Amino acid sequence: MRATTAGTTAGAGQAALIQRVTAGVVGGLAGGVVFGAMMQFMGMMGMIAQLVASSSAAVGWVVHLAISAFFGAAFAVLLGGLLRGLGGAVLLGAVYGVLLWVVGPLLLMPAFLGMPLFAIDDMALMSLLGHVIFGLVLGLVAGAMLRRRPA
Repeated sequence: MRATTAGTTAGAGQAALIQRVTAGVVGGLAGGVVFGAMMQFMGMMGMIAQLVASSSAAVGWVVHLAISAFFGAAFAVLLGGLLRGLGGAVLLGAVYGVLLWVVGPLLLMPAFLGMPLFAIDDMALMSLLGHVIFGLVLGLVAGAMLRRRPA
């Protein structure tokens, strides 16, 4: 009987992890599409494509959505247990978006592309807005998906 309980517990844990990853990927893609539309309008997709040695906006979209899905999954896996209510999930998503902005466009991306680190200009502030919007959508979608899980 003990092995059955352990197997059931492991199966439930695996199912919960899959549910979190799925909610995070869906939320990340939803937020990524919204943020990506904003970046497309601002002509920034070519810069995103430079991360993989391209200048194509289509490649920029693929890279951006892959990054969005990854960070969405990370959000839900790491913080999914905190996503009890939608309000809290949305707020946590916004904070996560700010953290992604600091780590991504202010630190990693400029370091990778040989640009100045932590450069705050109009484009960086628009990027902050986009990352916050990404986080809001991510939190809303992932929070809604995880909230429906059976107790």
